[in-house]
Amino acid sequence: MNNLRLILAITIMSFVTLIADGQIRQLTVADSLTRTPLSNASVFNNKGIFIGTSRKNGKITCATFSDFPITVRYMGYHERTIAHYSPDSILLVETMTELPEIVVDARQKKMLHILAYVREYSSLSSYTDTITMFREKMVDFMLPTEKKTRFKGWRYPRTLNSRSYYRFTNVSGLDSVSDRCNHHFTWSDWIGMIPPAHIPDNILKTGINVDTTYGKYSPAEIWTRTGDRLSIDIDVLADTANRKWVPNISYFFRKEDTDFERFGLKLNYEYFSDNEINPLGLTGYSFTIESRGRGRGMFLFNRHDQPFFVTTYAEVYILDKEFIPVKEAREWDDFKFYNNAVDILEPQEAPELSLSTLTLIDRVNNIDADRVRLTIKPDERLVGRNVSKQNFSIGHRALGLLKQLTGITFYKSHKNVNDSWNEFRDKQKKQNLKRRSE
Repeated sequence: MNNLRLILAITIMSFVTLIADGQIRQLTVADSLTRTPLSNASVFNNKGIFIGTSRKNGKITCATFSDFPITVRYMGYHERTIAHYSPDSILLVETMTELPEIVVDARQKKMLHILAYVREYSSLSSYTDTITMFREKMVDFMLPTEKKTRFKGWRYPRTLNSRSYYRFTNVSGLDSVSDRCNHHFTWSDWIGMIPPAHIPDNILKTGINVDTTYGKYSPAEIWTRTGDRLSIDIDVLADTANRKWVPNISYFFRKEDTDFERFGLKLNYEYFSDNEINPLGLTGYSFTIESRGRGRGMFLFNRHDQPFFVTTYAEVYILDKEFIPVKEAREWDDFKFYNNAVDILEPQEAPELSLSTLTLIDRVNNIDADRVRLTIKPDERLVGRNVSKQNFSIGHRALGLLKQLTGITFYKSHKNVNDSWNEFRDKQKKQNLKRRSE
């Protein structure tokens, strides 16, 4: 009897160590060769929804038993799908990325043109509504190689072709899909090309494979070197100096209506020159951003007094690079790209899409747009012009001109907008109070 009690106590203690509030505490993501824990590895549940990242020590604390099978992704490694929980480490195998050789001719070619493939998972959610999105697109960057060049190109990703797939859900049971959405809520357009940076002396001089720089409370940058290849894990929130990696998005750190809860950046380089890394050696990067707000209120998306939360996980694969003259770069800038003008090229090292993502794509592609359009009742006000002639007197015309000159017309329209907004806000407040009481 005592032995039975002892076994039962040990089983309960083991179960408690595995689970706390339904969360698994002992899964660890690590490199298959070095057994080094991998931080900021992205975790997706069995529905293909991004649920979080691994911690600094490689531990996964964001997954529950109901999330299995889970998929773990880490830029520069083959992804792994874990069907059932196991206390063993999740070992990821590194991938080898080879880009076409670049011929450098410094006499004429002063611009670096980069072509990339982007795969993105984002969500916008409030307490009642959720929009999840999968998007893949082709983008390019144009970077000057000399500071004196008048034409500065662009560091933001310019979209050449894009395909988006949305799913809308709420507490009332809504589950619909579409290829378009009225809200632009992702962060991927704000993460531009990574600027050059100095490599830590420890990595260069002593040949140490791993070097870590610390922020105020946690590691800010983890540099890992394998031969000529470099990878960098960056916690942008660990130190204000880390905002140098994402200069295009630094504006949002100063806004009161945006609060970043997590901001991780992973960079991969196939080679480096002298003592710095630059876009020429970049093979790809990924980032994870979790925020409350997105820079401005999403009008009519959520209830007036409810916050909304945005999560973006994206992978950027560099497909090709070339040096071109400034004249050709200007022609690229002037060319207007229309949707589907450029094919979407998926790199070989990109992992296969999950079944849930493929299901979403299939649902969107099978929407009968013509049937949806025909089921919409036309607005009878738009049938015919329904215009009647009116003979204005000279006095009416003069009065209209006077209103325009004095700004009265503008003031009146501005007042009408404010009145409409106040009316909508009061109505939403009443509805929220009614829901809470129910």
